[in-house]
Amino acid sequence: MDPRTDNGLNARDLDSRETGNLIGSDKVEGTSVYGSKNDKIGKIERLMIDKPSGKVAYAVLSFGGFLGIGDDHYPVPWAKLTYDESIGGYRTDLSKAELDEAPRYGSDDDYEWNDRQRALDVYTYYGVPPYWI
Repeated sequence: MDPRTDNGLNARDLDSRETGNLIGSDKVEGTSVYGSKNDKIGKIERLMIDKPSGKVAYAVLSFGGFLGIGDDHYPVPWAKLTYDESIGGYRTDLSKAELDEAPRYGSDDDYEWNDRQRALDVYTYYGVPPYWI
């Protein structure tokens, strides 16, 4: 029996990217995020990592489209997410309504990730200190 997964990786490869407190970024991408009322508010599309420090700056959440088309993308500070093994996803204290009002960009828009003022606006909105401080 071949324990292959949908992406062509076997179970042992997947397990090797999730050991103890560490997890591979490819296992984070696509993980559901649940809001303050235990409702699914989106999924993690990608992580944005600061190259010099190695800190995760943002988890980019996506939701709002249909079958991945027309999704909006929300850069959410990593500090706003907590992994919950019981649901196999991340929890946040945000509501869907708060996320609706958050800084975002459309799927076809360019987003200037290196703009410090834009980054500060994101962190200010979420009420957490910026990752670079």
